[in-house]
Amino acid sequence: MNATAPQSNRQFRLARRPVGMPTRDDWQQATEPVPPLPEGGVQVRTLALSLDPAMRGWMNEGKSYIAPVGLGEVMRAGGIGRVAASAHASFPVGALVSGVLGVQEVATFTAAEAAKTGLARIDPRLGTIPQWLNVLGMPGMTAYFGLLDVGQPQPGDTVVVSGAAGAVGQTVGQLARIKGCRVVGIAGGRAKCDWVVNELGFDACIDYKAGPVRTGLKEHCPKGVDVYFDNVGGDILDEVLARLAMRARIVICGAISQYNNTEPVKGPRNYLSLLVHRARMQGMVVFDYTDRFPHAIAELSGYLRDGRLKSREDIVDGLDQFPDALNRLFTGANFGKLVLQVAREDALTT
Repeated sequence: MNATAPQSNRQFRLARRPVGMPTRDDWQQATEPVPPLPEGGVQVRTLALSLDPAMRGWMNEGKSYIAPVGLGEVMRAGGIGRVAASAHASFPVGALVSGVLGVQEVATFTAAEAAKTGLARIDPRLGTIPQWLNVLGMPGMTAYFGLLDVGQPQPGDTVVVSGAAGAVGQTVGQLARIKGCRVVGIAGGRAKCDWVVNELGFDACIDYKAGPVRTGLKEHCPKGVDVYFDNVGGDILDEVLARLAMRARIVICGAISQYNNTEPVKGPRNYLSLLVHRARMQGMVVFDYTDRFPHAIAELSGYLRDGRLKSREDIVDGLDQFPDALNRLFTGANFGKLVLQVAREDALTT
């Protein structure tokens, strides 16, 4: 079955492996004909893409939790789209879907590719399209399972989260509050700190641009840190390690401060604090929890509905803006979950 299917497809392909911060020379912008619909396949017109710090790691060659993007390949990205043409019973024309669409206007899947990449229909009644890329998408799933499964917070715990105004951090902090914890955020700039305290209900926020993180931790975590959700790595991780409570849990989600290093990644100097405090530091990758996503989405959408959970998205308009928009993640210019709007549609903002 076909609707008015698009005929051409603009894309961004990885032209070379970046050294340090990616530049426009690392990308090849191309326009290609949309291929014929495969037997049993589906074509999706991209509405919006999720821009995530993990994308920087996918551009590097080397062993990781997922294969790197190959040179010449369309850049990997999760997104939301609307089915434009379909020969697949599960994806009728007009349906909203989420999946790994790539940085392009049209994604074409065989039936096997749709299954392998986790293409799935989404319910717009549960949240807006930007929210489906934020609290109901990979950032929200990362926050939910990283905090609850790995961090294992208990009521009354002090939970510290870095990157508190970002996509993952905003949900981690609010979820910890819902679970009865005291929450301290770490973010860059007065506006971000004011937002997470005044709008999201964090108990405190440390502005790492305004003064030493060590001083803020001493003030706001006098009994130590029970759970630390780390999105940044580097010096901030070291400062939190020096302030652990007994049997603390550290969730290693990301290390955005290190992603564009041209030198080896800076490891923690204060790791012996783990021994002294009988603490645990564990990495997490959201793809390990895919079979439990429906449960998390149901719980988080309920919090959105009753007002206990809020979300903020930073939307950049236009596929052509992709290279500069991606780099906003690494300069701290984004405020909230960074979303690239590819095609305009009323559902994107309603």
